[in-house]
Amino acid sequence: MNPLFAGALEIQRFFEARSWRFCFIGGLAVQRWGEPRLTLDVDCTVLTDFGDEARYVDDLLAAFSGRVPNPRDFALAHRVLLLDGPSGVPIDVAFGAMPFEERCVQRASPFDVGEGRSLLTCSAEDLVIFKAFAGRARDWLDIEGIALRQREALDAGTIWRELMPLLELKDDVEAVPRLRRLLAKGRPSPP
Repeated sequence: MNPLFAGALEIQRFFEARSWRFCFIGGLAVQRWGEPRLTLDVDCTVLTDFGDEARYVDDLLAAFSGRVPNPRDFALAHRVLLLDGPSGVPIDVAFGAMPFEERCVQRASPFDVGEGRSLLTCSAEDLVIFKAFAGRARDWLDIEGIALRQREALDAGTIWRELMPLLELKDDVEAVPRLRRLLAKGRPSPP
């Protein structure tokens, strides 16, 4: 099995054993919804309440090694825990608590990775939202690949409804026209 998928299955089993609500985002979800690309780590969101992160961090650090000095302090300060999975795959666990993140986890669905196994990934729409909010060069390339591969299957209404309040929070005025252009690339031209 692909080492990335094996690493994701390890952390997924950990989450499921504790009935934690989660989904995979980032490069692993791009493998499902966009143009497959090389990714070396597993990104996921685990739902926690604000102020309850320490319990999750401590449980994770009891089972997995941290990737940075003082991983607990880093995680509590930045709401992301950087781990090394037992298979050697880096795992980034983001602690989600915003309403969008809750809806993202609710919309997540299984992604068949072979051998009768599946990983719970965010929807294509939620992946576009995460990528547009992050706004790095690689993210925009990923969005273009998702738009081209998913074409008319993307629910633009969900994307705009969820993304606009997030962009307002960070006062981002450049993402909207850029995203409109990329989403239009994935749609066939009218006759």
